[in-house]
Amino acid sequence: MAHNRYRSAQPSGENRVVDAEIAQLAAAGVEVLPLLRSSDEIGSLPLRERVLLPLSPLWNPGTQRALAQLLREHRPDVLHLHNPYPLLSPAVVRTAHRYGVPVVHTAHNYRQVCPNGVYFRDGRICHDCRGRRLAVPAVVHRCYRGSAAQSAVMAVTLAAHRGTWRSVDRFLAPTAAIAAHLRGYGIPAERIVVKPNALPDPGPPDPLPPDGDLLFLGRLSAEKGVELLLDAWRRHPEGALGRLRVAGDGPLRPLVERAARARTDVTYAGRLDPDAARAALAASAAVVVPSTCEDVLPTVVIEALAAGRPVLGTALGGIPYLVGDAGWVVEPTVAAVAAALPAVRAEAASRSPAARARYESTFHPDVVTRQLLAVYESVRRAPGAGTA
Repeated sequence: MAHNRYRSAQPSGENRVVDAEIAQLAAAGVEVLPLLRSSDEIGSLPLRERVLLPLSPLWNPGTQRALAQLLREHRPDVLHLHNPYPLLSPAVVRTAHRYGVPVVHTAHNYRQVCPNGVYFRDGRICHDCRGRRLAVPAVVHRCYRGSAAQSAVMAVTLAAHRGTWRSVDRFLAPTAAIAAHLRGYGIPAERIVVKPNALPDPGPPDPLPPDGDLLFLGRLSAEKGVELLLDAWRRHPEGALGRLRVAGDGPLRPLVERAARARTDVTYAGRLDPDAARAALAASAAVVVPSTCEDVLPTVVIEALAAGRPVLGTALGGIPYLVGDAGWVVEPTVAAVAAALPAVRAEAASRSPAARARYESTFHPDVVTRQLLAVYESVRRAPGAGTA
């Protein structure tokens, strides 16, 4: 299992998914050999490695040596790659194939095409780099880490590793939207499996409180739609919808704090640790996920469903697939969200059983781990496995 962990200061659903997946596989009797790097390491790297760091997305020789040693010593059946950037590099795919090991890759984002991985720039959805051999617009707009130089390295990396990605034995698409993205990139449909992520079962849901909050739980940034939600909330008289609780942190925190000072029915809870987040879910009637980007798989939706809380989401990215019949999906506009809020308040209790049922049927670890093991077995037995 290969993964470059995101910085610990940046809450990452992807890190949580990888940790949960390793634990679930181990519980199923699979021997998991973690090849994990962390972006937290960057500040403490030796000078030589820091000098070469900008080239790591393209090729990291230290990582390739470590992987080669692991492959020689343990001869694993499959390499499962999650995030390769910046310290692993997609080159791990070629290293695995050199040792005859097939590769499964979970595509958590759109980074085969988009250097920042989210199809979002300057407050809007952006597809400017689709269909280009070199992602020049990303360099012009400094899409990767706000740097033209780093954006250029990432653009070159994506171009150089186009063949690498197309050699992956099996892609795992967390939602149908990612599967469509991969097909558009040129991956044959038969090499793509829609397999959602799973989170541990928190146990039977608490009953919905009669005066439960509507909850936003996530990063306070433009693409997550908190500003859209607050604008929609203000279209209703103060107190008419009960209380909106906003939890999280990010660049739009001052906006949320002003909203909480201006209205008694808006509360800002700050950034919550996992226990506090579970308590906030238990105190809620429903969760609002008003993303304005093509959100791949917001983990908060699965958390809400597991807690028996229905979800109001926007019709972008993987959100419609995640919500299914366990909530409401509307266009990502202030008017559409505002119009849906009264229905959410009125119907939350009746939708709660469907929310938990969707988690149990689609996102429970037992269900998803069986799917994952079937994928591993299929690539292990495939003719020519590991030689793409």
